[in-house]
Amino acid sequence: MKAIILAAGYATRLYPLTLNKAKPLLEVARKPIIEHIVKKIEKVKSIDTIYVITNNKFFEQFILWNSNFSSIKNIEIINDQTTSNEDRLGALGDIEYVCNNSDLNDDILLIAGDNLFEFSLKDMNEFFDEKQNTVVALYDVKDIELAKKYGVVEIDSNNKMVEFEEKPEQPKSTLASTGIYLFPKVAIQTLPEFLKAGISDKIGSFLEWLHKKEDIFGYVTEEKWFDIGSLEQLEQAKNSFNS
Repeated sequence: MKAIILAAGYATRLYPLTLNKAKPLLEVARKPIIEHIVKKIEKVKSIDTIYVITNNKFFEQFILWNSNFSSIKNIEIINDQTTSNEDRLGALGDIEYVCNNSDLNDDILLIAGDNLFEFSLKDMNEFFDEKQNTVVALYDVKDIELAKKYGVVEIDSNNKMVEFEEKPEQPKSTLASTGIYLFPKVAIQTLPEFLKAGISDKIGSFLEWLHKKEDIFGYVTEEKWFDIGSLEQLEQAKNSFNS
């Protein structure tokens, strides 16, 4: 299994903080966000390589970070060659870029690089091994208004996804997708078909499309999760996240 950390965004909503610094390199609890993520990934024994995909603007920052950071996993930094928010590839485009440029043909743990979470990826991976299907980590935000800001998932009594809606006006659930996914390689192999259809470059749209073709399961956690999408959320994470 391989892990991909998505770190190619330009984080314009956090300007000026991220004008010249990649969001995953911002510090929370005395270390960069990405280091919290890597330490979680290290607990998953089946993962042998972590790919960090970034853009041309922040590529050298990640190279420098990696040269000063020690991990038990092999970490490779990949430059998607984009230079601005206008020419970015999007999450799915970056996944495809990693797969094509690394000859990747494995199951994938995919994590958005602005995620902070306290639950165990090892436990999530065991759930994935049991289901043998795509798994999405879900967090109950317990608030309908707040749910409108996220990809919202409905699951049945067996944790199978019934419906996925990206930022719905009328959420049918308060279970939010956390930006943490486990994809079997057969699911990743359908990505070119989805991208060719030109539906969207968002992972949520891919999940909506994929769950009509095969079972997708939700791994529900009640442990803390922070989506660092704004200055307010960053401050909240700094005040209450435990490393």
